[in-house]
Amino acid sequence: MINKLKLHGFNNLTKTLSFNLYDICYTKTIEDRKAYIEYIDEEYKAPKLTEILQKVTNIIGAKILNIAVQDYDPQGASVTILICEESSPPKSGVYEYELNNPCIVGHLDKSHITVHTYPEYHPDNGVCTFRADIDVSTCGEISPLMALNYLIGSFDADIITMDYKVRGFARDYTGKKLFIDHDISSIQNYINKEFIDIYQMIDVSVYQENIFHTKCKVKEFNLDTYLFNLNSEELSKPEIVQISGRLKKEIDEIFYGTNLPEIF
Repeated sequence: MINKLKLHGFNNLTKTLSFNLYDICYTKTIEDRKAYIEYIDEEYKAPKLTEILQKVTNIIGAKILNIAVQDYDPQGASVTILICEESSPPKSGVYEYELNNPCIVGHLDKSHITVHTYPEYHPDNGVCTFRADIDVSTCGEISPLMALNYLIGSFDADIITMDYKVRGFARDYTGKKLFIDHDISSIQNYINKEFIDIYQMIDVSVYQENIFHTKCKVKEFNLDTYLFNLNSEELSKPEIVQISGRLKKEIDEIFYGTNLPEIF
């Protein structure tokens, strides 16, 4: 661990954790689709996103320098926080979090946290998709991995893609370059078991470049959890088959990053 070594100068390592989180929903009517977009947009307006990022700032042990927020018309929101270093790098393993702790949002010096939301729907097949993009970028000893589980738990997403990258280098007192300051072979090293049990996960990592990629999709499919202003008892068996197929196709296309042939 780099905090056990004597460094020459500042820890210049930059660590960036990027999330794409997706929530999938089915709406039967045009009115319901518009209502879902309004609901999800209201649920994740700038104040709520600010609260989440404030909590992230607390968890990683940073201090807020500046906050910028924006709600968009007709929907979507962005929050950017500038932060300064206050903590030390994490040890390899699992991090616990308290959802009831107070939250703080802001900008960091040398570092930043951002979130952008993208609610949308298809006018023909009834599938609605909400996406939130989050980037936590830190310099020095503080690490965005400390907030990993809090962010996963904050959105209850159906699909998550995560990218973690360590850039730059620091020097020890002998002049030797240090290109990473903590043990990691996969982002999954830092994910709580409760989430590993919920999601199917795939890794695509480039270890020699300190680039780590993990994507997740929910293992269990319960149709009622995807229906908006509707429940499965109101549907015929053919409708259940058709709607389930559309939802599963949407989830798989996002998870695998490719368009799949139409089945239903």
